[in-house]
Amino acid sequence: MTWTLTHDVEVFLDAAGASLTARPAENTLVLTVTAALRLGGPRAFGDADPLLGWWRGADGRVAGTLVQTPPRPPVLALVAPEAVGPLAAALSRTGTVPAEVNADRATAEALATALWPGHRVVQEQRLYRLGTLTPPVIAPPGRARAATEADRELLVRWHHAFGERTGQSVAHVERLVDERTASGRLTLWEDGGVPVSMAGVSPRIAGMVRITAVYTPPEHRRRGYAAAAVAETSRAARKAGAAEVLLFTDLANPTSNGVYRRIGYRPVSDRLLLAAVDR
Repeated sequence: MTWTLTHDVEVFLDAAGASLTARPAENTLVLTVTAALRLGGPRAFGDADPLLGWWRGADGRVAGTLVQTPPRPPVLALVAPEAVGPLAAALSRTGTVPAEVNADRATAEALATALWPGHRVVQEQRLYRLGTLTPPVIAPPGRARAATEADRELLVRWHHAFGERTGQSVAHVERLVDERTASGRLTLWEDGGVPVSMAGVSPRIAGMVRITAVYTPPEHRRRGYAAAAVAETSRAARKAGAAEVLLFTDLANPTSNGVYRRIGYRPVSDRLLLAAVDR
């Protein structure tokens, strides 16, 4: 029973890939991050190599995974309780103790307690799964369309604003916009020919996609544009063959949580982003 750490995404996926794809909803973050690393290379998210790890239990099966793409915190998925202490020890031995961790509520709290003298909650998120899609009863004016290269300047600006609002890194935004646009994974809602909201979708992996980068500029909010954009993006993902359509929300934003529940999303699990605090 041990953690194995590596900087090589292919080595990681050879060992842990089957366990990840067996439960794609619960492993959505690790699956999409490793897919991006395979596509964009080890520096796809920043200027340092990623750290990836997996835990094998007494039966030899993978029962925990970790992916960190500096400067982002490590993301953990489905870690067995008995693997948390050994992970803290492994990170300490390698000198890679992070300042933050992102995991399900129980794992995050247990790892934070093992790593740091004190910690605080930075963000609480909820993972939702699409059940029966129910588009807004009263649709806002306008229509959805696929983003194109002609929208690049706007999309880059909106991705920067989305990152600043959510606390996500805005490194390599231009490349991200280009990749999503080229693959048809960005949808714009426009009203009177003017783009007023956007929603993205991750690549399909093991039948799973995740709605991402939902953003509406302040001057266009509270008019139903985001709900319409997400509903259309969700519908298109289902039509294209996605068995699981997921999204994350910030629990501090009751408006967005209410909107997504109304169009058919149902809670799956909660995650915490915790940060170290010195006592």
